[in-house]
Amino acid sequence: MNKINSFKDLLVWQKGMEIVKLVYAISSNFPKEEIFGLTSQIRRAATSIPLNIAEGYGRSSRLSYRSFIRIARSSNQELETAMEIALMLEFVSDKDVVELKRNIEEESRMLNSLIQKLSDEQKDNK
Repeated sequence: MNKINSFKDLLVWQKGMEIVKLVYAISSNFPKEEIFGLTSQIRRAATSIPLNIAEGYGRSSRLSYRSFIRIARSSNQELETAMEIALMLEFVSDKDVVELKRNIEEESRMLNSLIQKLSDEQKDNK
């Protein structure tokens, strides 16, 4: 296993960055009148994932770190819901978001695993 020297070494952060790239590409085709609506909301949710992972990593306590990872997980769920809305409104097709959906699901599993690991470490330290 590789040593973690920075939040950039975390696979969960790297996956979050990949999601951001996909979201920006997909949402660039949304209707222009949505630039301050769903487009903005989806982009904010996507960027919030790696931003919160990075901020949490820099915190001094595991409890605080876990809190930021939970926020990242919430943003991931928000993004998933926003993409469902985009599908419902026919801004995108299922075909357009296959890779993004797969990445969102994988990120969800990774975030849940990290939250569990941080919870277990906190229990071990008591």
